[in-house]
Amino acid sequence: MIEIGEHAEGCVLPVRAQPGARKTGVVGEQAGALKVAVTAAPEQGKANKALAEALREALELKRSQVELLSGETSRDKRFLIRGVTRTELQARIASLITG
Repeated sequence: MIEIGEHAEGCVLPVRAQPGARKTGVVGEQAGALKVAVTAAPEQGKANKALAEALREALELKRSQVELLSGETSRDKRFLIRGVTRTELQARIASLITG
């Protein structure tokens, strides 16, 4: 189960990054985080930008609603998701994972 945290501006979503993948998309859940694969290489913030974009598209959000909070140089990252309740975010993630 993905451990979505509370934040004054929305929810904190833990993400496990898989840079350098064959295709971009949500892969599933791993160790309490949403696993997201991106084709971008982990250099000069390219993978972080690609992750934010992949999350935005998968969760049907605006660019301004997704922000990297921590984990800039780590595979384990935390994204702030604005304007969505925890329940709504859980439902969107569940529909992505279950297909």
